[in-house]
Amino acid sequence: MAAIEFHVKPQGPVLEAYYLSEARVSLIMGPLGSGKTIMSCHKIMRHMRQQKPNASGVRKSRWYAIRNTYGDLLTTTIKDWLEIFGDLGRFKSGGREPPTHYLKFHLEDSTLVEAEVVFIALDREEHVKKLRGSQVTGFWLNEVKELEKAVVDMADLRHGRYPSPVDGGATWHGMIGDTNAPDEDHWYYKQAEEEKPDGWVFFKQPGGVYQRGVDERGRPRWAVNQNAENAINLPDGYYLRGMAGKSDDWIKVNLANEYGFVMDGKPVYPTYVDSLHCREFDVIPGLPIIRGWDYGLTPACMFAQLTPRGQLRFIDEMTATRSGIGTFTDEVLKHCAMKYPGFEFIDEGDPAGDAGKGLKDNDTRSCFEIQAAKGINVNPGPVSLELRLESVRYGLNTLVDGEPALVVHPCCKMFRKGFQGGYQFRRMQIRGEHYTDKPDKNHYSHPHDAGQYIASRVFADIIRDDEPTPDKLKRMQQTAIDMADPYDETAGGIVIPRLPRTAVDDFDVFGG
Repeated sequence: MAAIEFHVKPQGPVLEAYYLSEARVSLIMGPLGSGKTIMSCHKIMRHMRQQKPNASGVRKSRWYAIRNTYGDLLTTTIKDWLEIFGDLGRFKSGGREPPTHYLKFHLEDSTLVEAEVVFIALDREEHVKKLRGSQVTGFWLNEVKELEKAVVDMADLRHGRYPSPVDGGATWHGMIGDTNAPDEDHWYYKQAEEEKPDGWVFFKQPGGVYQRGVDERGRPRWAVNQNAENAINLPDGYYLRGMAGKSDDWIKVNLANEYGFVMDGKPVYPTYVDSLHCREFDVIPGLPIIRGWDYGLTPACMFAQLTPRGQLRFIDEMTATRSGIGTFTDEVLKHCAMKYPGFEFIDEGDPAGDAGKGLKDNDTRSCFEIQAAKGINVNPGPVSLELRLESVRYGLNTLVDGEPALVVHPCCKMFRKGFQGGYQFRRMQIRGEHYTDKPDKNHYSHPHDAGQYIASRVFADIIRDDEPTPDKLKRMQQTAIDMADPYDETAGGIVIPRLPRTAVDDFDVFGG
């Protein structure tokens, strides 16, 4: 084979610092066109070449490149990698095994590099299983802001396990990653700007544009940044043309490289109006609090009350990452004991909780069984996603005494941001305006799944029946009365509980 030479010259000081970093975790945030993805590819290659050879002169390493969806993996991550290093080995794709690039080439010192780059998509269950059992040198987290913190936490415990001590162990091991700017409530922001964990280094490139004052209408004035990195490799006028026809929020995040929220897909609830559906209100003493539960490694719990007039009010939220349901339930119960003492609770949840295991707690019981042991009896919600979505839409679009039948307190930050577009149908990577038929699984989807079980408990029976609107309003109000009144004493004088309930004082909130 003819010799292949690579000459790496990072186009900017931040790119160079990221490329040369030996930190256990190196993550870079930059605007579109800043060269961060290509530099991640070269950074992996640098670590491959610097891996200490074993007794046979072979430099072994294994890398996992992680992306949130299989479509993105094929069209961006794999494509970028193979364009640079495709000639250095054999690429295999197809079947149930993740796509893998097997690299094998000699260096100038006659040592042999034998490396694997395994491409993992988080929307493929067989890929996720592979990740959970991985023995790797390092991880490449491509487009970090699309990844759940639970996935990153899992990966952080799997690197450094290859090569084996027989082959000298890993010379360097850890995680690298690249991303566009996420929102300020994203885990990346909290890690980079607030917690700053030991061993993690965050690199922030200058924006391709920057804000230079405001116009007469108070809108930002944007200007091309002459200090933007990688500009030499971009077409003339790249950032200037890139601003044309874009919203200020989009420019801020994707070109100016500033934290912020921008909607890329189609909102699940386009009729949500923040000024109408979000307002402050007090928790009503004497009314039960309905808790909605979503399970998995990123569990969520939403809190709501149904007023006597039939208005569903979401009053609070709790989310977690990399948490088993037992641990998360304990945290919710502590929260309830401190914030809602004396209230009674009604619990609605994902019906899969009656079958799945309590992840991360090494517990073979189902989520429902784990919670039942802690005094919480969860009513399984409807399996139908469409029914749950329609229940929320009904609440948003129906008026009760001149107000929406569903309102959100501002303290429900994730839930609120999801309504504003974070909970969305993802745009498909094909020509035209095409979107997935199910909401995207992201960090906004978990509290929204939990909230849907509450909404469907209140509205599902109403939307199933074709009856006049006034009758539906009466039924909502009757549902509110039923929930507020814990007993039905009309069955032959026998007291029958209507729903499983939990009084917050009836269990040990610190129990295991």
